[in-house]
Amino acid sequence: MDNLLAGGGWPTRGLTEILHDQPGVGELRLLTPALARLSQTQNRWLLWVAPPYVPYAPALSSAGVDLTRLLVVNPEHQADRLWVLEKALASTSCSAVMAWPGQMTNKQLRRLQVASKNGQCLGVLYRHSRAASLPSPAELRLRLYARREHTSAVSDRSQLDIQILKRKGGWATDILSLQLQDQLGQTTPD
Repeated sequence: MDNLLAGGGWPTRGLTEILHDQPGVGELRLLTPALARLSQTQNRWLLWVAPPYVPYAPALSSAGVDLTRLLVVNPEHQADRLWVLEKALASTSCSAVMAWPGQMTNKQLRRLQVASKNGQCLGVLYRHSRAASLPSPAELRLRLYARREHTSAVSDRSQLDIQILKRKGGWATDILSLQLQDQLGQTTPD
């Protein structure tokens, strides 16, 4: 997918929106290699804001993420989430800020986009796919889909269906099927 994105990878100064219908379709696995690289090459934090589940440390560690660089915060109120997001994105102390913010206005998204650019930070917002029809200032917008067809149960790779809705320097794409470099989609034989 790197060859489909401007500059060959994730925008490290600006927002990325990852849109999906429900958690667990592969939204974290898509970003894990970038998080591993950032945690190993930069002395800055990887901040998770209001994740729907507790991050599974053994899986992150085995993927190469330095857990000493990881922070998780769970603000109780929406206004607090947005405050934490904006401050963290603009702070220059975070390599990446990943958030599950819930409903957002276009004005709030613009503020976070500016904060991400000022803080030179990869900002990732995980949002429901209903937001795909709404305008967004994000640099990159991806829509993830649950697998339309099952692959072999003994496949040595898991796959993810993805559509690039918005990207710098290019048009939207049709749905692509990505092979991930993990075995998480594999079922064990009986």
